[in-house]
Amino acid sequence: MHRSRLYGVFVDVPLGEADGAAEFWAQALGAAPVRGDEDDPYVAMYGANPMFAFEVQAVDDTQRYHLDIETDDVEAEVARLKDLGANEYNRHSSWVVLQAPGGHLVCVVPVQSQRDFFDAHAKSWGD
Repeated sequence: MHRSRLYGVFVDVPLGEADGAAEFWAQALGAAPVRGDEDDPYVAMYGANPMFAFEVQAVDDTQRYHLDIETDDVEAEVARLKDLGANEYNRHSSWVVLQAPGGHLVCVVPVQSQRDFFDAHAKSWGD
C-alpha cells in the first residue's frame, strides 16, 4: 500500500516572462509571491489555496500547466498512473514526469508537504 495526493499546480512560463507571470498570478489570486533565492525557478503563491501549492515556474521550454502528485512511494504511484493510461515522459533523480491521456504533464514527486499534513490528506492505494 502507498499513499499520494495532489501537491500542486504549476504554471510553467518561459524564462523571460516568469516575473510578469508571477506578478499577474499573485494579484489575480490575492497571494503573496515568494521566491527562494534569485536562482530559484519557482515563485510560490502563498495564500492562493490552503490545500495545495500554486507556483509559477520559469522554464527553458514552452508555457503550460502541470500538476505534481506527492507520494510516499514514487515507483508505486508511477505504476498506478501508468495502469490508468499515463506514459513515462522523463525521469529525474527523485521524481518522474508522466504524460497523462490528453497530453498534460504530471510529476510524481516524493512527499513535499509537512508530514502531518500529508498523513492527514493523502489517499491510500493498493492492498
